[in-house]
Amino acid sequence: MKLSEYFEKTRGWGVLATADATGKLDVAVYARPHFAAEDDIAFIMGDRLTHKNLQSNPNAAYLFMESGEHFVGRRLYLTKTGEEQGGELIKTLERRKYASCEEDRGRIRYVVNFHIDKVLPLVGSGD
Repeated sequence: MKLSEYFEKTRGWGVLATADATGKLDVAVYARPHFAAEDDIAFIMGDRLTHKNLQSNPNAAYLFMESGEHFVGRRLYLTKTGEEQGGELIKTLERRKYASCEEDRGRIRYVVNFHIDKVLPLVGSGD
């Protein structure tokens, strides 16, 4: 099964890990990735620590754990390839639609693109 199909059909939760230029880590909960091509994904993110870290260090890792009782999922090793601030692209990618509220007005969001360098199972080396 293609990775894009896997993420389209599989429910679960994920975390995105980044580090700044000095190696200080951050881990944050993120939804399933959006696929531009089979080896290229994107995440929508706010102007927070994860985004800040990616300005000085383009490397990240995304861990996805499937819903259920077993430790099944994927680990994606990523390199940032670009980003776009705000705009219509975010509206087309959003899976959940929220009613406008005061808190969301003026909030800066980005579509951050990554190349998938390596894919491993959640547990084990994949051999």
